[in-house]
Amino acid sequence: MALSDAELAVTAAQRGAAVVLARYGTTLARTAKAAGDFATVADIEAEQAILRVLREVRPGDQVLAEESGRTGAGDNGRTWLVDPLCGTLNYAARTMLASVNVALRVDGTPTVAACADPFAAEVFWTDGNQARVRRDGRDEPMEPSAASGLVEVNLDPPHPNAPVFRAVRLLAEPDFVARFRPRVVSTTLAVAWVAAGRRAGYVTDGPVGDSVHFAAGLALCRAAGCVVTGLAGQPPRTGVGGLLVAADEETHEALSGLVARQFAAGHTRF
Repeated sequence: MALSDAELAVTAAQRGAAVVLARYGTTLARTAKAAGDFATVADIEAEQAILRVLREVRPGDQVLAEESGRTGAGDNGRTWLVDPLCGTLNYAARTMLASVNVALRVDGTPTVAACADPFAAEVFWTDGNQARVRRDGRDEPMEPSAASGLVEVNLDPPHPNAPVFRAVRLLAEPDFVARFRPRVVSTTLAVAWVAAGRRAGYVTDGPVGDSVHFAAGLALCRAAGCVVTGLAGQPPRTGVGGLLVAADEETHEALSGLVARQFAAGHTRF
């Protein structure tokens, strides 16, 4: 029986996650990338495992992958976005906070996606309509919730809106700490956690246009009913960029106000 796109995304993410888990704690050869960034042999091998699945089942599709770039004909309007190990620095430091992300974009619109946690043996996935989490072969619906009050703040570069906006300033905002509790895990697994009700929100600066890091998490959040915008409340991939993802409108409004305060103080308009 042919795999649906959603099941293919799950299968590919699981194959990558199996490699990541098997390589964990071993000696990891590194390849330098941009300043302060690197890939490990686990990144490369996980990506190869994912690409083998995608090429076998959807040979006519294009793939945009973190380590190998863009491959495939890509003349059918279908592009898979692959981040084989999001949280490489965590992983290399033997910290179990990482994810394997696979998403499909059709004619520019994200459709299905899967985000696998190698260590919790969970896969967060969507068929474009519903968002679910798979554990031990069973699927449960994901339900966003702001009840935890936990907000993920991504402090990693780039910071294109600095010095006017810096996410780190939220941590010192009295109104932020009065309502929320910050968390910094440095992996886009946290975006999936917003969809699953484990985080109330997620804030990051930086470009998200063709980002293989964010594609899967954003598809999950949209399908789950989260509020997803750029930093200024604009559609993602436009304006000042960045991301502001919230479990509900009330949380989004509160976070938006805190972000807007920084822009106003910098005398910079959205």
